[in-house]
Amino acid sequence: MAGDAMPTFCIPENHCGTHAPVWLNGSHPLEGDGIVQRQACASFSGNCCLWNTTVEVKACPGGYYVYRLTKPSVCFHAYCGHFYDICDEDCHGSCLDTSECTCSPGTVLGPDRQTCFDENECEQNNGGCSEICVNLKNSYRCDCGVGRVLRSDGKTCEDIEGCHNNNGGCSHLCLVSEKGYQCECPRGLVLSEDNHTCQVPVLCRSNTIEVSIPRDLVGGLELFLTNTSCRGVSNGTHVNILFSLKTCGTVVNVVNDKIVASNLVTGLPKQTPGSSGDIIIRTSKLLIPVTCEFPRLYTISEGYVPNLRNTPLEIMGRSHGIFPFTLEIFKDNEFEEPYREALPTLKLRDSLYFGIEPVVHVNGLESLVESCFATPTSKIDEILKYYLIQDGCVSDDSVKQYTSRDHLAKHFQVPVFKFVGKDHKEVFLHCQVLVCGRLDEHSRCAQGCHRRMRREAVEGEDTAGLQSQMLTGGPISIDWED
Repeated sequence: MAGDAMPTFCIPENHCGTHAPVWLNGSHPLEGDGIVQRQACASFSGNCCLWNTTVEVKACPGGYYVYRLTKPSVCFHAYCGHFYDICDEDCHGSCLDTSECTCSPGTVLGPDRQTCFDENECEQNNGGCSEICVNLKNSYRCDCGVGRVLRSDGKTCEDIEGCHNNNGGCSHLCLVSEKGYQCECPRGLVLSEDNHTCQVPVLCRSNTIEVSIPRDLVGGLELFLTNTSCRGVSNGTHVNILFSLKTCGTVVNVVNDKIVASNLVTGLPKQTPGSSGDIIIRTSKLLIPVTCEFPRLYTISEGYVPNLRNTPLEIMGRSHGIFPFTLEIFKDNEFEEPYREALPTLKLRDSLYFGIEPVVHVNGLESLVESCFATPTSKIDEILKYYLIQDGCVSDDSVKQYTSRDHLAKHFQVPVFKFVGKDHKEVFLHCQVLVCGRLDEHSRCAQGCHRRMRREAVEGEDTAGLQSQMLTGGPISIDWED
């Protein structure tokens, strides 16, 4: 049974009928708070929040809650329910007549005035912890990052004193230095962001992912990906595996504010020594998870320069973008042939065809152009701007959107225009693009045009660097005399 509400404390692994139970890392809202966002964490492998996502919660009349839950990325992540205690046992007087329930330490009285919910001590000043606060049932604990331990006060952390204590927290080599100690990796491995763990180098590009594994570590093993036809190639010092987002069994998921591409390198003993000279093995099986993360939200720009001495408008073929999109200027409404070398010359009242194009076409994803606006300079934070698209909606009647066979590509037509003023000799387009999972019916992309959507209810949003100011102005089409 699901219980009364999601637990707001860390659930040990192998509970709730699954390996990695998911709990609510935050307190439940009050009825007047409306819909709020909270972090949900999966507890596994001794880590209370090994995986996390964002869910929505609303308190309803009668003391119960409604949740909008994100689909977990793997089957053994399952959301938990918890049976909270009715406070009759702790009541002073009659609960039903006076509603004077009191709750035991570590719990707070719920909105129905009868149910005791776990109190999330970590929400107040991080529970007094100097680093990590983990909420538990009716309690909490402080934890420290890799290479650090709790002091006797149970609140503050200090560095592990040298390599003699658990190898300094290093996964491989721990070296003593004048300033203390440092972790180092064997040749061919690199130190991860935590400065303690050595990992295989992975190079993430928009069109390729490359894994380079030192041959010393995998001697005598045949390396292959999820699709076993994709195999490693040795160059004498390393075994390299090259693949893309669409090949070799690569799985692409949308997790919070990132696009996550993952695959698995498996190593099994070779049947024969082969040409590489390997005659011994040191392990019977090797598993190396490979993950590349890309941001979901992109801002890409394209510019054109008006010629103020006459009517023609000159389009510049200058664009830039981050995976997986570019902003292209096309020759016609077929949106098949972008301008590459020759710069077009257009007149005012002519049509400008532009599109958001994915660098890599990946199944299972779709995009939403949240905003497109024009500025007289290349600066995104320019005060003077004119919106063509805002909140996923076409905000100017002269803008026409075309359908595309690719769910990641978006195509538009707009009459050529310029900003008023002789000093405004350039016009730039800036588009903000969001990527979502195509099967997610509750994603921002699935919602489409939504001018009045509550921004706090949008998962994974990050509009840093863009102005959300709504500007008004006349039609973008300007009729100039030839």
